[in-house]
Amino acid sequence: MKKKLLAVVLGASMVVAMPASAFAAEGEGEVKANGDYNFEIIVKSYQSSYWQAAVKGIDQAKEACGVTANSNGPNAESDIADQVNMLNDAINKKPDGIGLAACDQEAVLDSLQAAKDAGIPVVLFDSGVADAPEGSVYSTIATDNYGAGETAAENLYAALKDKIAAAEAPVRIGEVNQEATSESITSRGLGFIDKFAELATADGHTVAVTGNEYYVNNAKDKGDEASANIIIDVAVPAQTTVELCATEASNILNKEDTIGIFGSNQVAAEGILTANGNLGVLGSDPESTILAAGFDAGSTIKAAVADGTMFGAVTQSPLAMGIKTVEVLTQIANGEEVTDVPTEGYWYNAENMEDDSIAPNLYD
Repeated sequence: MKKKLLAVVLGASMVVAMPASAFAAEGEGEVKANGDYNFEIIVKSYQSSYWQAAVKGIDQAKEACGVTANSNGPNAESDIADQVNMLNDAINKKPDGIGLAACDQEAVLDSLQAAKDAGIPVVLFDSGVADAPEGSVYSTIATDNYGAGETAAENLYAALKDKIAAAEAPVRIGEVNQEATSESITSRGLGFIDKFAELATADGHTVAVTGNEYYVNNAKDKGDEASANIIIDVAVPAQTTVELCATEASNILNKEDTIGIFGSNQVAAEGILTANGNLGVLGSDPESTILAAGFDAGSTIKAAVADGTMFGAVTQSPLAMGIKTVEVLTQIANGEEVTDVPTEGYWYNAENMEDDSIAPNLYD
């Protein structure tokens, strides 16, 4: 029953879309359990506000659907082995279904096969698993992460293109990714790299991708650093913490040729803001400051976008993902056929973050 994820094109000009609150209201009450179902749901990090927003959606939906759903997750997204152990424990409990936001695509393959062999349906959310055993995954609920990275690139490039055109020497665009293993992070990072390079090349520039080996090797065109007039400098910390992301961001922000930077999730974006606390180089004026594009929300990022420290960000709807995960698991348990479910993403900045179509997705 696994079907290809329907792509959601996250255009830079998109301002009208279904907010999470509307999503919840529309779905709530429509899916009801036909039996006494129990689900195990594992997020990427039980400590982050992003994943707590997803847990809130899970809790909301389990009441509406009339099911039991136990949420769990490792302390950090880099705790891959811990998550695999939690997944295996969940399989041993023989639930009616499992929801999983995989920290690492490769690490969960044996467990997904074990779930299939045990007859336990799995619903993935936030991140897909490209090489999942056939028939093990019934549905993937996720943002078009590659498209989301493209959206960040479109908005950042539009703001910087005049400065790039006027530059008399090569300029640098930084990118901080908290890791290079999960589908969601790698797709966003590559989406940003490929789109920024595409837009710059169309304007007659030459681009080279440097830094982390995974992103350099998987970019559509890594270019030649010796001849490029735009360097996309990609950093990945040793572990997924704000502090280590801040160290990587500081290294990029301290380079004299840096004019822009992208953080591909909440941890990376907060790392960029933490680095800026000591440097004071970010802002919304491309002529006098470095422009930063973030991802996701949280109080730190929201405040930085509101006061202009961060140029803007792309947000998902973790609340909607949590809701839909429980609803789809319930539909499967009811014997219904399901498909992959795309959820919305939005570019927001100081001008539109209070709009009715944006604000409900900006969790604290």
